[in-house]
Amino acid sequence: MSRKKIKLAYITNDSARKTTYKKRTKGLVKKVHELTTLCGIEACAINPADFDSQPEVWLSHAGARCLLSEFKKLPLSKQNNKMVNQESFLEQSLAKATQHLRKLRKENRQKELKNAMFQSLNGEGILQSLNSMDLNELGPLVKQNLKDIDDRVRVLTKASCS
Repeated sequence: MSRKKIKLAYITNDSARKTTYKKRTKGLVKKVHELTTLCGIEACAINPADFDSQPEVWLSHAGARCLLSEFKKLPLSKQNNKMVNQESFLEQSLAKATQHLRKLRKENRQKELKNAMFQSLNGEGILQSLNSMDLNELGPLVKQNLKDIDDRVRVLTKASCS
């Protein structure tokens, strides 16, 4: 049975918030443990809570200190290699989404032109509704499709002759 998606919001009930915190922390620690086991890396989890006097540390306090000291010994260029703040993360995400949108728009444009080409081949008077820019883009598309058809015919005739 699948779980329902929960709405992420601050839990105002103290006991429910603490219970949820403990459950989620247990899951987080389990994931860090799996990551260290499966990937053979060193990792630690430090999870501070407002209602606990000491932060919960997975691995151990000594292990976490050792891991952090190793990290601090690295040169700054290595420490900051893949670190991002929220602003740069959002900028990267926005750039990726914009690039993906451009790609999808280009693909949609190609599909629209191809659809117009096939409609005109079926005798529908679609070409009259296209503007000059569309017609200029349609020309190379028709040439490419003719070239693809010729190549396919060549391959099929070679295969039938063999």
